Amino acid sequence: METLFDHHRPGQAGCRLLDEALPTTSDAIPAPLRRAALPPLAEVSEPEVVRHYTRLSRQNLAVDTAFYPLGSCTMKHNPRVNEQAAALPGLAALHPHCAPPLAQGAMRLMVELEQMLSEITGMAATTLQPAAGAHGELAAMSIVRAHFEGRGERRTTVLVPDSAHGTNPASARMAGFSVEEIPSTASGTIDLDALRDHLGPDTAAMMVTNPNTLGLFEGEIDRIADLLHEVGALLYMDGANLNAILGKVRPGEIGFDLVHLNLHKTFSTPHGGGGPGAGPVAVRGDLAPLLPGPRPVVGDDGTMEWQQPSHSIGRLLASHGNFGVLVRAYCYLRSLGAAGVVRVSEQAVLNANYLRHRIGDALPLAYDAPFLHECVLTASELKRTTGCTAFDVAKGLIDCGIHPPTIYFPLIAKEALMVEPTETESRATLEAAAAAFREVVRLAHEDPETLHAAPHTTPLAHLDDTRAARNPILVEPLAAADHD
Repeated sequence: METLFDHHRPGQAGCRLLDEALPTTSDAIPAPLRRAALPPLAEVSEPEVVRHYTRLSRQNLAVDTAFYPLGSCTMKHNPRVNEQAAALPGLAALHPHCAPPLAQGAMRLMVELEQMLSEITGMAATTLQPAAGAHGELAAMSIVRAHFEGRGERRTTVLVPDSAHGTNPASARMAGFSVEEIPSTASGTIDLDALRDHLGPDTAAMMVTNPNTLGLFEGEIDRIADLLHEVGALLYMDGANLNAILGKVRPGEIGFDLVHLNLHKTFSTPHGGGGPGAGPVAVRGDLAPLLPGPRPVVGDDGTMEWQQPSHSIGRLLASHGNFGVLVRAYCYLRSLGAAGVVRVSEQAVLNANYLRHRIGDALPLAYDAPFLHECVLTASELKRTTGCTAFDVAKGLIDCGIHPPTIYFPLIAKEALMVEPTETESRATLEAAAAAFREVVRLAHEDPETLHAAPHTTPLAHLDDTRAARNPILVEPLAAADHD
């Protein structure tokens, strides 16, 4: 890959500084910390620097540059008006520990966002503190633990379906629970008989994603809730897939006791690459006193103030959540309104089903059942007949100009490709994506070796993944003599 040193020419510079304009050293820097010689930086003109970094930026593939059907991640378009609102100086420049009298607008935004999320989930109260989805899971499991400790009960086990996100069992363990896995049926949903066998007096909760990671709605969720509640346990919903049921199903009305939401998936915040995120947790009424604090509330005089819940599990974050994410979610919901929220899920489900229909028989479903916002395809038969795997298909799609879907997840689906187009993609984009899938499958049958070597259009070719993981080259070795 071309580096800036490929444009190095001795004596070139982007600007000229007068000798008296900038000292070469400063007395404020201790002598041991000063460089003995200048570093071997490339000498280039300003236009060459600009062009180099512009070229690098064009090598990034993002939701703003291409179709991004990354299953389970809901990589939707994020309206720019929400970005503009989050960047308003009065919000973006507000110190996280600003005194309430100086942060009334921001605190009112948080109060109203909590109310909207409680309405959407059918819960009594919501906390905005958790900074990501997994953080929300940990918050929820900590509330579960505090709930039973407050009742004098020792419950040690959390149940997790075998199709769950990997963070579910990790969060439960971090909260101090042991984890037991519940298998899925042949149709991809929770096996109720197996669930009954695992329930007992030590069961604290079950963590259920609904729709699950196969994109299937757990149609017997009311029976699951009854089974948990009969033994005094709680039912938690991982809300990572809320985009499929937004405005259609309220978790609190189908038996869930607490739920976390991914604002950075469902409610308009660009994500990926480590953040930012937000994972609010909504709970039923009797769990509200356990929420992390302090919480923003409307005081008796109508002004905003902080209030500590009576039996709070404590603070989960130094501040009160990733505030910029909260602003975007607030604007998103205000602009959509109740009718718009329903339209989101309807269009998301329509787009996923339309794309699956257009792919046709190129790649079959891993589970032949009605799915919602995402579908899990399988390359098992393709692998058997051509030797090409889901990994090969994913790399081939890059050559077609679209981001690969999630692959090899959930683990219960063999050679899985999880496709989620979201509601913001046009019919033309879905048609182009379907054509890309069919083209890659055609290539697998006609020229599998070429597909094995994909991608062919990227700055870096197909990597040896095992070697790259075991022996990563993190820094390019540079010798000063090479740049004289």
